[in-house]
Amino acid sequence: MSATSAGLKSRYFEDYIVGDEIEFGETTVDEQELLEFAQKFDPQPFHLDHEAAAQTHFGGLVTSGWHTCSMLMRMMVDHYISEVASMGSPGVDEIRWLVPVRPGDVLRARVRITEARRSNSKPDRGLVRSSIELINQNEKICMTMNSVGFFKCRNVVPG
Repeated sequence: MSATSAGLKSRYFEDYIVGDEIEFGETTVDEQELLEFAQKFDPQPFHLDHEAAAQTHFGGLVTSGWHTCSMLMRMMVDHYISEVASMGSPGVDEIRWLVPVRPGDVLRARVRITEARRSNSKPDRGLVRSSIELINQNEKICMTMNSVGFFKCRNVVPG
C-alpha cells in the first residue's frame, strides 16, 4: 500500500513512500471568496478592486497568495493528509507564488514525497517531506512549496 492507494482513513506513515507522486483536487477560484478573503486578511487594491487591479502590473484582479495557500491546504486535507495519522506540521519552506491566480481559475495539486523517515526519539511517528505544486487549468505552475508533516506509525518499533 502507498499514499496513492491508501485511503485517508487508513493512511499511516508507512504509506508515504519516497518518490510517490499524487495529483488531486480541483477547485475553482470563486471571486466572492477571493474578495472576502482579501477584505479580511490582505486588503491590497489588486485583491479588492477590478479597476485598481487593472492599473497594476497584474492587469486585473488576483487572489492573495495567502488565499492561494488556504485553497491548497483544503485540497491537502481532503486528499493527502491522513485523517487518522496526521500529527500536524512544524512548518513549510520556500513558498513561491509564480503565476497570479485569478477568479475562475481551476486549480489542482501535485505532491511528490521527497523524504519519509521514522523519528529516532519518538518511535510512534515519522516525518514526511513533500514538494508541492499548485497547477492551473492552463498547466501553469502557480505556486510551489515544501512541507513537512508528522504522521503516526501503523507499526510502532520499540525504542
